[in-house]
Amino acid sequence: MTFSVIIPARLASTRLPNKPLADIGGKPMIVRVAERAEQSGAAQVVVATDAPEILQACATHGVWAIPTRTDHPSGSDRLAEACEQLGLDGQDIVVNVQGDEPLIDPALIDAVANLLASQPAVKMGTAAHTIHALEDFINPNVVKVVTDRQGLALTFSRAPIPWWRDGFAEGISALPTNPAPLRHIGIYSYRAAFLRAFPALPAAPLEQCEALEQLRVLWHGHRIAVHLTPKAPGPGVDTPQDLERVRQLWGQ
Repeated sequence: MTFSVIIPARLASTRLPNKPLADIGGKPMIVRVAERAEQSGAAQVVVATDAPEILQACATHGVWAIPTRTDHPSGSDRLAEACEQLGLDGQDIVVNVQGDEPLIDPALIDAVANLLASQPAVKMGTAAHTIHALEDFINPNVVKVVTDRQGLALTFSRAPIPWWRDGFAEGISALPTNPAPLRHIGIYSYRAAFLRAFPALPAAPLEQCEALEQLRVLWHGHRIAVHLTPKAPGPGVDTPQDLERVRQLWGQ
């Protein structure tokens, strides 16, 4: 199986300006993400960006980066353009690694890519892990997913799902156990043909309600395979506090 990793990156960030260029152990974060991805089984790792500063940072550290348009409304649109530039199409597998995940496990990248290699009918893959903390279960910023017996996503939500009818009759004070709640991990694999077609799919009402782009895929009748990993991924970077935490972990 061969696959490509594409890392979409842009400078615009309200909570942490110039986030991809933030220093982690002497290198920009976007470079650290690419280096982790290069430890996976990917045939190629490419940063897709609209920022000359990111292109320059990648060039300085030997990371392949390609320029994309500045008007993309989402990372998926940027990925679709990158697929066109790279000549990827049909059954080619692409893994979208977020540019703010410098501690991502290369084995997780491989596992999400393998979902599509092992399930030819599935257009998209992602990952999840079991939730063990009640505060995560009720936190709307923690996206939950429920799956069917084949490990395919039934739905994603910011709400606490699955809803334990009897256990929650007097309020949410404990986690459901059968099935256990799953936290969605924001890594995706796609077949390149589907990824290139995705931006043209009309946005789904449920997607707009929950602000979860992956619900568009389910809304239009496509399936998403979910890899269940036994451990939570390393922390991503959204805020200055997150950045400091990752810097400390990197220095250990």
